[in-house]
Amino acid sequence: MKLIKLPLMLSLSAAFLFSCQKDDISTPAEESAEVQTEISKSVISKVEELHFNSNHIEKSKLLLPDGSYQDTYLIEGDIAMDRSQIETMSPASITNKQYRTYNLVSSPRTISVIGYTGGSGQGLTSKQRTALQYAIDNYNALNTGLSFTLTFGTNYSPYDIVVYQNPNGEAGGVAGFPSGGNPYKYVQIFSGMESYSTDTNEHVITHEIGHSVGLRHTDWYSRESCGQSGESADPDGAVHIPGTPTDFDANSVMLACFSANEDGEFGYYDSVALEYLY
Repeated sequence: MKLIKLPLMLSLSAAFLFSCQKDDISTPAEESAEVQTEISKSVISKVEELHFNSNHIEKSKLLLPDGSYQDTYLIEGDIAMDRSQIETMSPASITNKQYRTYNLVSSPRTISVIGYTGGSGQGLTSKQRTALQYAIDNYNALNTGLSFTLTFGTNYSPYDIVVYQNPNGEAGGVAGFPSGGNPYKYVQIFSGMESYSTDTNEHVITHEIGHSVGLRHTDWYSRESCGQSGESADPDGAVHIPGTPTDFDANSVMLACFSANEDGEFGYYDSVALEYLY
């Protein structure tokens, strides 16, 4: 997730793929220069094959709850994959404006979620815990084969998803796409979200969990919610979900950017998408 300098707009995201947020957004020329100087041609080529925007690639490190870091590539400003995922993910495995990846969670199943309460700045604040409960309620209110349980604590190893804080002072979050039929485990919320309402925190967490179960950005092709345009990808790179619009859906929780006054709830077509998939 990424804070951008537009009126009340914050860029949001995730995904193993991850989402991440920064204080500034680079110009296309700056981003292109970063790609050329830091990212190998083989990585750029594979990212293009997967129909992500190759003008938005940078090397990054994902903070884990235990304080260790994992090397990843940050794509489209808020989606990250490690090198093995980039190499093994198939374009055919990017499945159905709501869009999903070909990577989905096996269903029906119960997904166990833990809100991390440990120290070293990674424990969720009271506001974030409330927002996480609201986000889980959003998913459980859907008519899908997925159900979610939520607890709070520090022993996150047995759980399918752990939601925790990154004390970086920024606004946004990070999450990942499913793998092996399982949701992406690590959902990171940035500490700068404490400055925003509980509902906006709910929005970010709901969005990141959306990545964890296989949704990609609704406006992945244009990042229109971020005030950007002119970016495109072939339609086979992200599978359109039947029953949802193919033009810009301003109400989607899965837009690449979000405002500071979100209500935290799914848009109508977000619900249609998830109920179609699961």
